[in-house]
Amino acid sequence: MPFIPHSEADRKAMLEAIGVRSIEDLFEDVPERVRFPELSLPPGVSEMEVRWELETLAQVNFTTTDGPCFLGAGAYRHFVPAVVDAVLRRGEFYTAYTPYQPEISQGTLQAIFEYQTMICELTGMEVSNASHYDGATATAEAVITALNVHRRKRRKVVLSRYVHPEYREVVRTYTQGMGLEIVEAEEAADLKGLLNGETACLIVQYPDFLGRFEDLTPLAEAAHAVGALFVVVADPIALGLLKPPGEFGADIVVGEGQGMGAGLNFGGPYLGFFATRMKYVRKMAGRLVGQTVDAEGKRGFVLTLSTREQHIRREKATSNICTNQGLVALAAAVYMAALGKCGMRRVAELCYHKAHYAADRIDALKGFTVLRDKPFFKEFVVRCPRPVKEINDFLLDEWGIIGGYDLGRDYPHLENHMLLCVTEMNPREEIDMLVEALGEVGS
Repeated sequence: MPFIPHSEADRKAMLEAIGVRSIEDLFEDVPERVRFPELSLPPGVSEMEVRWELETLAQVNFTTTDGPCFLGAGAYRHFVPAVVDAVLRRGEFYTAYTPYQPEISQGTLQAIFEYQTMICELTGMEVSNASHYDGATATAEAVITALNVHRRKRRKVVLSRYVHPEYREVVRTYTQGMGLEIVEAEEAADLKGLLNGETACLIVQYPDFLGRFEDLTPLAEAAHAVGALFVVVADPIALGLLKPPGEFGADIVVGEGQGMGAGLNFGGPYLGFFATRMKYVRKMAGRLVGQTVDAEGKRGFVLTLSTREQHIRREKATSNICTNQGLVALAAAVYMAALGKCGMRRVAELCYHKAHYAADRIDALKGFTVLRDKPFFKEFVVRCPRPVKEINDFLLDEWGIIGGYDLGRDYPHLENHMLLCVTEMNPREEIDMLVEALGEVGS
């Protein structure tokens, strides 16, 4: 709402309505000694001076526009077509909230419907919601869905240790106090060994946190053999090239949609996508937009399912704390529509081939070894001759390069191992610069 200053007559009318003579009378209950404290504040400045100050502060940051970036680990620098922001900044989308009234929210509802449709095509699933705060929240909601599918009779969750470490932490935080048994393992054989009749779901990542991918069919079959749901945390950019999880037998596919049009945004807002089988649709959190026909035979869109406690009885809700992250879902919809099937595949191919070019060159350096135990997509692990922090400090200070993720932070056995990420945004010149800089480290 715009700010409209009150006139003196307005103020007088309001004071009379509440039975006081002046605004000062409203503060009588506040002790006089603290009513007007002395504040040690600097002198006021103009809008122009504030802008100068903020721009000076902003220049202290070193961002991905200031130099090459090879840091991924869940937040990725991908190209954002200009059409994405052009659509997002339209007032009818930019200021929209939850579309409670379908008759005046047709544009927003259609955008959500198109987003859901494209997410289903990308993941190979049958139904998608719109949406969650981020990939971590979507993963936690997948656990809640699995518990609800089993009517809370199964209390065990099996997690791959190569699901994003922060996602695993959010799952534990989200479900604390629920009496769940959450267990983790690294290898497929060990994950299978943890499955039993008490397991509600098995969660793996594709590609995993180390950037590797493989056929997930054996894990899906093992989960289904004990009646558990198979949950896959997927990179949507990778799905432009790799087989969709639905073809592996996934029951729920979730992930972070930030790479599809949202940009890095200093950590948010991001987008959690969630897709599942139609038979689990009533156990799914969030909103679901459907297409219908009105009384005149014209196409229209409605909120088919909106299982938030503000819409239905609280005990029937399968809610999540979603709000207007729908704007980021719109960004993803515009991104997917603008690129299309061929464009999504082209982006994935560029990521794959550039990452492998970088890996081959780094693997040839003295002191560096690329781990190649499984195929990888756009991220790969490099064993380094020195601590990763030292190398990253050198890259940033001497070369203006943002290096990779220090895997020793989350995996003790991977101390001195760096997770490097290469996307379509890294030209050959940047990769060659990284290789040259790392060559100085190893020499």
